[in-house]
Order: sequence, then C-alpha cells, then structure tokens
Amino acid sequence: MKQPRLIRRLAIASMISALPLTIGHALAEDAGKHPGGAEAAYQAAGSPMAAVDMYQDINPKAPPMTKAEFEKGKQIFFQRCAGCHGVLRKGATGKPLTPDKTLPNGTEYLKVFIKYGSPAGMPNWGTSGELTDEEVDLMARYVQQTPPQPPEFGMKEMEATWKVIVPVDQRPTKKMNNYNLANIFSTTLRDAGEVALIDGDSKQIISVIKTGYAVHISRMSASGRYLFVIGRDAKINLIDLWMEKPDTVAEIRIGLEARSVETSKYKGFEDKYAIAGSYWPPQFVVMDGDSLKPLKIVSTRGMTVDGEYHPEPRVASIVASHFHPEFVVNAKETGKVMIVNYQDLKNLKITTLDAAKFLHDGGFDSTGRYFLVAANASNKVAVVDTKEDKLAALVDVGKTPHPGRGANFVDPQFGPVWATSHLGDETISLIGTDPVRHKAQAWKVVRTIKGQGGGSLFIKTNPKSSNLWVDAPLNPDAKISQSIAVFDIKHLDKGFEVLPIAEWAGLGEGAKRVVQPEYNKAGDEVWFSVWSAKDKQSAIVVVDDKTRKLKTVIKDPRLITPTGKFNVNNTQNDIY
Repeated sequence: MKQPRLIRRLAIASMISALPLTIGHALAEDAGKHPGGAEAAYQAAGSPMAAVDMYQDINPKAPPMTKAEFEKGKQIFFQRCAGCHGVLRKGATGKPLTPDKTLPNGTEYLKVFIKYGSPAGMPNWGTSGELTDEEVDLMARYVQQTPPQPPEFGMKEMEATWKVIVPVDQRPTKKMNNYNLANIFSTTLRDAGEVALIDGDSKQIISVIKTGYAVHISRMSASGRYLFVIGRDAKINLIDLWMEKPDTVAEIRIGLEARSVETSKYKGFEDKYAIAGSYWPPQFVVMDGDSLKPLKIVSTRGMTVDGEYHPEPRVASIVASHFHPEFVVNAKETGKVMIVNYQDLKNLKITTLDAAKFLHDGGFDSTGRYFLVAANASNKVAVVDTKEDKLAALVDVGKTPHPGRGANFVDPQFGPVWATSHLGDETISLIGTDPVRHKAQAWKVVRTIKGQGGGSLFIKTNPKSSNLWVDAPLNPDAKISQSIAVFDIKHLDKGFEVLPIAEWAGLGEGAKRVVQPEYNKAGDEVWFSVWSAKDKQSAIVVVDDKTRKLKTVIKDPRLITPTGKFNVNNTQNDIY
C-alpha cells in the first residue's frame, strides 16, 4: 500500500506546482490547517480540486487558470490593455496578443514584458505599481487563452441604459453660478471612474462627478454649455455647466468599450446632435445633443484599405466639421475615414475616404479646415480636407505617432506647422500645413526634432505661447516619465529643457507619470497631471508658461489617478 500512497503524493505535488501560484499557495495554506498536514488534507473524502472551478480554454496548450482568475484577467485587460491591443487582441497601437503569438513566448517571457514594459510605449505595469506580481503572472497566463467573443450592443441595449436625470424643460434657462466656465478644467480621475471639474481661476475643485471608468476625453458643445465625457466602458455623461453646481443631466452606454464623443458645431446645428464611437461593438451612434437619446447606429465592420475584411474596426476619434453639417469618423483597423452628413439621419449620407490602417487620434490645423489624424501603427499621418471632403495627403512620420490633438504653431523657417510626438521613438515630427503661402512645405515633414524618449502621449502649445511641451509618461525610465521636455519654438535647434514636474509635486512613493500638458484660457499657465497608482497620492502641477517656473500644486484626496485635463475654452474652440 505504500507505493500507491507515494504515487498519490507525487501526483498531488505535481498538480499544485502546475497551478497558478495564487491557487497553489491557497491549497498549501488550507492543507496546513488540517491535522496530519498535507496528506490528511488531500486524502479527505472528496478531491480538493472539486472546489476549484477551473477555466477550460479551447486550446489545450493554454496555461491553467481558474474561472475567477479568467474573469479578473478579462477585467484588467479591458481596463488596461484593450485600448492598444484590441478587444479581440488583434493589435493596433500595441502588438497582437492572440495565442499564436503569446503561447510560443511562454508565461515567464510575458511576465517580464508586462512587468518592465518597453521603450516603444508598453507601460511598465509591474514596476510602476499598477499591477502586483500576482496580477502580472495572471495577465501573462490570460493573454495565452483564446480571446473571448464579447456580445453585441444595439438600440435595445442602449435604450435600456439611457437616463434623462433632469429633463430639458426643467434645466436652467441661464447660467446659475458665478464660475468662469471658459476656464474650467474637466479632469479625468481614471481609476476612480470620475471627473473633477476644477476652477482654473481659484485652482479649487468645483465638484467631482461619477462617470464611466477611465474617462478618455471630454468634449464641449458648440455653445459652451454642455460637457460630454465618455469612459472606456462606453458610458457617456452629459453635464450641464449652467446649473448652480454643474452635474450630470443625462447618461447612456453606447457599447462595451469606447473612446470618442463629439457634438455638432456647424452653423444652425449647434448643440443639436452628439455622436459617439465604440471600440466594441465596432460602430458609432448619433444622439440628441441635449438628452443623449439614441437615434441612429452605424456599423464600421468591413474591408480595410488593403482589401481584407476586418471584424473589429474600432472608432478611435471623431471631430465635427466647421464647413459642413458633418462628423469625421475614423475607423482604426480599416484605415477608413467616414465623413457622416447629419443633415438627414433617415437618409444618412457617408463619404468614405481610404487613408491608412490604425487611425487613432489627431486634431485640426490652425485654420480648422484640415484634420490631421495619426495612423499610428502605419507610422503615418492622414490629412483630411473637411471643406472638400477628400484626402489631401498621407505623410510618413516617426514610429507610432500619438499626438493627442497635436500642436499648431509657426515654424521660424517653414511657416505654419502641426506637430506630433511618438510612442515608438524620441522624435517630434513637424508637418507643414499651409498649401497657399508655403505650398512647397505643405503636407510634408519639414523638421524633425528629438525629445527625451519614446512613450509620449501628448504634445501641446498655445497661440499666445512660444513654448512646445512634450510628455513621455509611458517611457520605462522614471527620470523621463516623471519630467517634461519644453522647446522654444523660435529656437527649435537649441534642443529642450527638462522640468522635474513630479519632483515639484512633492509626492511620496508612486509611479508619478507626468501626462498631458494643457493650457488655461489665458494661455499663460500649463497644467500637468502627476499620475500615480490608485492607492498612491497624485497631483496637478501648474507651471507659469513664460518663466517655466512652478506656480502651484493642486493636491486633494479626491484627485485619484488624474490623467487628461480639458480646458473648456480650448476644447470648445479647438485651440491646441
């Protein structure tokens, strides 16, 4: 009888070692609580594995996970990873993470990559404190599983989430507060699922409003009254800034994951419509601008510019035309730009332009006519003429451009330019934007300058400033991610000055990534988010634009993981 007992012990030990560390430790601890130790625990009446609900992947080579671990991995992936790698993990800004790519690498390799990141823009999730070692291990195993297929989300599902909290006829007929609305900053509190409305004059928080998870952008209605924010969970909040205390008056979910929302701005249609695009399902929806009632849903599934069918063309960015009653909708994976005429929703007219795959974010040139959008994994910028509704150019730039809205200024040698920084390298590309007075330079990279390093998300200037600010929050080097590079636009050849923004914040431990420079209405202050983990202190640092000196630090327990900040005046008027 001794030999079978030994065989059983070895089998149990093998099973524990094959399990994820968290389960193995739990079983070992449970065994220690039983008289007689591990042997007694595992020779009880029933098998201990019966109590562990395991996830069964269709691929037998996938590493073991419990169902609870798989569900947690799904949640983390949705919150942290899907934006770059796609809901179906087919890749875009980030690399594909399908099992044919991840299984050959194995768990240990993936753990290192997830923990330490890469200079090309992969965040250092482990060493920054965003994920624990156990979560890093869990995610390394999760991305080796077959991607789950999420459900669809149509009109019925949208209407079930739609709430009008304050009906239109019960809202103020005039501004009921004394705030300088044009200088309010809508500030994303990423992991708290909130936005903070901060008074740019007093630097005080006006209110903190519950929203969807990780608000991606805030957009203003043409009138400057309504603020639209959209979370990565596709929840939209419509906030009325005229109320005595600004708050949500309507909300809706337009899918399972999203990034973009915009409002109609063409003369005669101000505030009439809103539009939002989702990552999943791949579609966009047009809504009433004052209630968010869903009116029209359009799928973006279809052929790429290369002629291949794609099941997940995510809507990454949307802008409103100033020349026609149109929205410019950008589908990431197909590389298609859809110009949506909202004059007649029942007979919707869409003009489709072939640009380049992996369209992401971008902004207008200084005239508001040309929209420049980064096709980031294609290393290109597409130029859309919103007056003529045609593609003006495709411009080759650096590796993985990520401009935010970009930056408009006048280059001392080449005239008006729009600039983008990059996730994949340290360069900043300056593209000529004046096809009339500087025709030879139009839609070409006229100058390339070098910043601190890759991992940049935002570049910013202001018509009243001679400074160009470039962040690098996703660079794995803490010295770079915790500081900001600033150039003198009049002397770009002299390089940049580094300002220690995180050091100025005076915080304790934490990642302290410095992200998204944003100007106040006057154009004489620049605001930076110092973004740490949810359980660490974060802050907003305000710098005097002229002197480049610290002006003030905004600290508040409610400022949990601040990231994007959107000044009402600049957002309403496309100033960047």
